Amino acid sequence: MFPAASLLTTLLLALSIAASPVEIRNSPITLPIARRLNTSCTLSRRTGSITVTNDAVSYIAAVGVGSPATTYYLIVDTGSSNTWVGADTAYVKTSTSVDTGEAVAVDYGSGSFSGTEYTDTVTLGDGLTITAQSIGVADTSEGFTGVDGIIGIGPLDLTEGTLTKEPDTTIPTVTDNLYSQGIISETVVGVSFEPTTSESDANGELTFGGTDATKYTGDIAYTPLTTTYPASYYWGINESITYGTTTILAETAGIVDTGTTLILIATNAYSKYQSATGATEDDTTGLLRITTTQYDDLEDLNFVVGSNTYALTPNGQIWPRALNTYIGGSTDYIYLIVSSIGTPSGEGLDFINGYTFLERFYSVFDTTTSQVGFATTAYTDATTN
Repeated sequence: MFPAASLLTTLLLALSIAASPVEIRNSPITLPIARRLNTSCTLSRRTGSITVTNDAVSYIAAVGVGSPATTYYLIVDTGSSNTWVGADTAYVKTSTSVDTGEAVAVDYGSGSFSGTEYTDTVTLGDGLTITAQSIGVADTSEGFTGVDGIIGIGPLDLTEGTLTKEPDTTIPTVTDNLYSQGIISETVVGVSFEPTTSESDANGELTFGGTDATKYTGDIAYTPLTTTYPASYYWGINESITYGTTTILAETAGIVDTGTTLILIATNAYSKYQSATGATEDDTTGLLRITTTQYDDLEDLNFVVGSNTYALTPNGQIWPRALNTYIGGSTDYIYLIVSSIGTPSGEGLDFINGYTFLERFYSVFDTTTSQVGFATTAYTDATTN
């Protein structure tokens, strides 16, 4: 098994090589900018969507737990699979709360939690209420100021090893239970993120059980999950990356992760990208920085997945300038959202397409047929950054 902590440690290594973790100014979330990945019934199966909020460095879902429900604000994370609460708002027990007596813990590298497993009623949105969902209730947590925990929508296997006394046991995710309880027709999650220029923008959507055709243009193109370790334990795919017409990363395995802010690439690819753009590393933020002239000269950054190419435009490659001070940067600078993963290509996890990539392309995480899908959106070519 490949534990969730290993990927998150990789993210920390990427940051330590690029620079110190970014300090988020005036932000309720004190985490590094690139930080996360860890009975059938007769009901009519369907899909259901919930709105999630872009908090500039992560997406947050308002999730109800218990009956009556207490609302917790949880980071949306496809890079981990445990759902847990209690980092900020304390867990409130109700008649639906059941203490399983199991200790649970997850180390995210840049943060962690440990506590007790409960089962409880979890309400994601209208018509999306799960009974007896396993949740972690934190006794202690680190790195989660301003949020209550995580809603994990990664693959099931990432939960293995998180129950202290039963390390070989997996824990059904919220998506698994929505399906097993007959609420959704497929174990599929469609993700719509959009660029923002404000510190809090309810512009995201998660669709459980299918996709929302109003959120993308054209067709969704699917690619099978990679078999390359360790990316194969996550929502891993194979892709290559070109800057303009120059290949900077030959086809290799990596992952797609809503819980990582930046696009992280292997060190050798990062060096080629930095050289091609003429960027310098900014001491304050740890991000690559370019001049206005260099921005005008930027070429598309192309992600080639199977027979499809997803072009990240020059504007899509920069941090929203209206939010520069939010990451401790200067209002006069232009920062790139591509950073180093901290290891060279050939390690089996050579890129992470974080949410700054997903803000430009609709994504689908399909457990039913073991694939990930992408489609263009109205924001693919946006110039708001």
